[in-house]
Amino acid sequence: MYSEDGESPVAGSYNQAYPASFASEVNHEQDAYYMEKKPKLLLMGLRRSGKSSIRKVVFHKMSANETLFLESTTKMDSEDVSKKCFIDFQVHDFPGQVDVFEQDDLFATDELFTGNGALLFIIDALEDCKDALEKLHSTVTQAVSKEDFKFEVFVFIHKVDGLSDDQKRDVQRDITSQANSELMEAGYNIHLSFFLTSVYDHSIFEALSKVSQKLIPKMLPAFENLLTALAEPCGMMKAFLFDVGTKIYVASDSSDVDMQTYEMCCDMIDLVVDISHIYSPNSKQQTLPYDKKSFSCIRLNNQMVMLMKHINTHLALVCMLQEDCMEKQGIIEHNIAIFSKGIKEVLVTQDMRG
Repeated sequence: MYSEDGESPVAGSYNQAYPASFASEVNHEQDAYYMEKKPKLLLMGLRRSGKSSIRKVVFHKMSANETLFLESTTKMDSEDVSKKCFIDFQVHDFPGQVDVFEQDDLFATDELFTGNGALLFIIDALEDCKDALEKLHSTVTQAVSKEDFKFEVFVFIHKVDGLSDDQKRDVQRDITSQANSELMEAGYNIHLSFFLTSVYDHSIFEALSKVSQKLIPKMLPAFENLLTALAEPCGMMKAFLFDVGTKIYVASDSSDVDMQTYEMCCDMIDLVVDISHIYSPNSKQQTLPYDKKSFSCIRLNNQMVMLMKHINTHLALVCMLQEDCMEKQGIIEHNIAIFSKGIKEVLVTQDMRG
């Protein structure tokens, strides 16, 4: 690490330079990190639970109010969203009124539940959860019976924007307790992750961030280490690696994620993209107006500064730091350049898009 004059190290100070050697330290064996198939997101749950709304809001930037007019899914709706986000997701939205395992010839479940992926079961928190819990139990137990099933299983307790904080806690406690106890009684030792979500706030993006991180287990530690190594010497209070197209954060530094900070970072991305749409010469095209020239610096009224810097076609560094740290902006820019190089080296070892 180097101080402003480039000579003596200054431990613990924000004006340290990011270690250039760190980028080379992330060159691990490519085979260990190779992702053979695109990860799958399987959206399951009862009819009208909100599966399609989640997909449209996150991957198609539909406003939450517009989802009220979506028709119920009557057949499996699959799409490749690789052009819209960092991870090459295959998203499969299943109709809630059918049992995919009873129609194996139609859904090809043996192939569907192989490889890398996540099963997202959506439960409408505003409805009686008895039928949803029964379907959750049936879905999970039949899925794990597949020989090559290695998916992470997540339960989104959805539409909680209409509940008070106490009601949210009660619903989550009841659903978590009942779902886990039924699986244990049936002899299944399966880990379920539960999240309270809504398309009317940032909770759905935060929950899908956790899902996404589970799908890149080999890269995540390298991303987190790079972010922490960047944040500490630069005096950053929080640093995120964001997927610009979806507002999913792929990784963050080692400090705790504060929901308010995350929401502000999401709003910053929306602001940059919306303004870029207005002034982009390709504004009429469907491509994201985001490239290596994309940059934003916003000063807040609490002596904090938010920075957004381009990393690659899909990724951006979004961080928050003290306003006085910007006096050494040149050092920070140098650190970010080294950080960006490190991220790209990780992606090369992973055979991911850079």
